[in-house]
Parts: sequence; structure tokens; C-alpha cells
Amino acid sequence: MAKNLALLGSTGSIGTQTLEVIQSLNNSGQENFNVLGLGCGTNVGLLAEQVREFRPDIISVKSEKEREEISGGIPENVEITTGREGLNRLAQLPEAGTVINALVGFVGLEPTLQAIGEADRLLLANKESLVVGGSLVTDRLSEQETTLIPIDSEHNAIFQALETGKQEEIETLIITASGGPFLSTPLKEIPEATPEEALDHPNWDMGSRITCDSASMVNKGLEVIEAHWLFDLPYDQIKPVVHPQSFVHSLVQFRDGSMIGELGEPDMKVPIQYSLTYPDRRANNYERTGLAEIASLDFKELERERYPAYQVVVQAGKTGGNSPAAINGADEALIEEFLTGEIKFGGIAEGLEIVLREMDRIENPTLSDLKSSDSWARKKVNELVKTEVIGEG
Repeated sequence: MAKNLALLGSTGSIGTQTLEVIQSLNNSGQENFNVLGLGCGTNVGLLAEQVREFRPDIISVKSEKEREEISGGIPENVEITTGREGLNRLAQLPEAGTVINALVGFVGLEPTLQAIGEADRLLLANKESLVVGGSLVTDRLSEQETTLIPIDSEHNAIFQALETGKQEEIETLIITASGGPFLSTPLKEIPEATPEEALDHPNWDMGSRITCDSASMVNKGLEVIEAHWLFDLPYDQIKPVVHPQSFVHSLVQFRDGSMIGELGEPDMKVPIQYSLTYPDRRANNYERTGLAEIASLDFKELERERYPAYQVVVQAGKTGGNSPAAINGADEALIEEFLTGEIKFGGIAEGLEIVLREMDRIENPTLSDLKSSDSWARKKVNELVKTEVIGEG
């Protein structure tokens, strides 16, 4: 029997790799996935190719402009929806037993909330859903029967490791970090780094925002917040460790001292496949690395001086309420300013610190409150850049 699914964010890095995995599994005869819906923003050229290959019933694009651009290049029977309503429609398709949220940014939160209770499984690669709306998502999950499976390599590794133990047996979650492109860069040079340098990740092939976040280690701070909500653990039981080879994707240390981890190539198709086929494991021909071929595995503490933005993000998580929403919105805006040359790399950490310090905190925010906090933070960044308060490019 075919397994029906909807994929939001189909043209991004995770989305395209998800479709590769689906095609591979279908071609091998190990699975029979049927793509009912695809959603993207503005990359309608690639979306049109995906529509012609996977034949969904419905797609979603950013606006009427994109609808007009794609309408002539796909079969007439494909329904085209737009905007937030279109993404929410995909997330609630009644025939889709699995919804994959691979959207990037705050826009992914509302579809996550809409999918819970409608889909049997929600495969989540949109970390902002939990970073920004962790309490809203976990509250809704507690009331519904939807199973949430994380796709991010670190959280998927922890998800797999936890199959060997119980919640109450956890001592520490150990989230590994590559260290990004500035792991060995002299500290005084990092604030002046160029976009080209920040986007030159040594191990992973990712989108521009997540690659910049890896350089600043904002990404790791967001992952710590995400792990807090995913695995219902306090922050003092979640520890980042720098592991440059990216071979150990994350570990769980249990109360008896045992450490259980998931190891493998830095290839996102592996956690994507496991999430799609869970609890089964299917064969594939992805690259393997033998342990004897690895010269060494290095681990070291995360340097506070090297990654000041990480500290701000984790503090926002500990502060709670609407603080992560403001920090996430500010980070997205700061990266846009950095990539266009308006601010220096060091301005990202500076801007985040100011936003966290000056924001108005709300203890138990609603979805509307979170949207307002996101909007405020973006406007604040714009103001800081215009008045040259933070690192001028």
C-alpha cells in the first residue's frame, strides 16, 4: 500500500534530498511513497520539475506572482495554492499520513501546529517550530496522537540513541558541533570574516542561513533549545561538544555512565531515510566510511570567545517566553544584512545581544505574540543597521 505524504520546503536543501531518498526507496521496491503535496517559496522552476516527476495533487507557492509563473509549466489538474494558507493546507491534507516540514525559518511554525492532529507522523526539519514555539508544539502534541520525528542529524541521532534507554535514565545529551569554518581562525580575524568565508563549511552542504549559523554557532544554540523541547530535559543536561570530523552525530550519556551515539558519514540523506522508514531500516548505497579509515576523532569544549553568538542564543532559551522568537527573527535579519555586505560577521553577535537585552519579555506567549516578537526583532535589526550601531560592513 502506498504511503501518502506532503513535503513543505521541497526546493530547499533538505527538501530536495528528501525527494532523492523517496525516489531511491521507491525505485528499489523497498517502499511505495506517494507525494500528494509539495510546497516552496519562490523557486518555481525547480518546483515545476518536481511536479512533473512526482505528480502531486496540490502545490503551494509564495504568492500570486509565483502562481502565474508556474501555472503554464505543470499539468492543469494540479491545484496551486499560495502563501501561509497554502502551506497550512498542505500540512492538513487528510490523505497524507506523513507531513515533512523542511521549511526554513519562522514560517514553518504554523504548518507544524496545523499538522499535529492531522498527520500520523510529522517529520520535522524546521527547527524554528520548536525554538520559537516549543511550548505551543509540545502542548498540542500532548493532546494529539501525531508522532514527531526530528530530521536534523543531531536530534535524529539522539532520537535513535534513546531507543536504547528510558527518559528517566538520561544523564546528559551531548550535541556535537563541527566548529564550522572558523574553528581554527585566529580570534581577532573572525569578526571581519566575509560571507564567502562564512559559507565555506568544511563538512556539510547546506543552505546559506544554516551555513552562516554554523559559522557563528547560532545553529548549535538553536539546537540546544530544540533538544530541550524535543526530549523534555533542562538546559543543564544538554551539552555541546566540538567534533570537527562530524562523524559522531550526537550521543546520549545514561545514568550508568554508558554513552550511546549514532555515527556515520555527514550525509543528511541517512537521517532523512530513517525518519521516513522508522522503525525499519532500509538498504541504500550511500557512502560508507570504515573506522580504520579515519585517522582520528577529536572532541573539545566549545570556546565562548570564539562563538559569542552561541551564548546569547542559549541565554534566550533559558530566559524562555518570547525570547527565542525575537532572537530567531533577529538572526534571520542579521544574516541577510551580513550576506549583502551591510554588516560585518561580528555584527551578528552584537545585534543578537542588543535584541535580547532590549526586548519586552512575555512569559506565556500566544502564536500572535510570537509573530509580533519576530516582527519587532527584525525591525530592531533594521534600525541598528541603519544607525550603524552594529558592525558596519
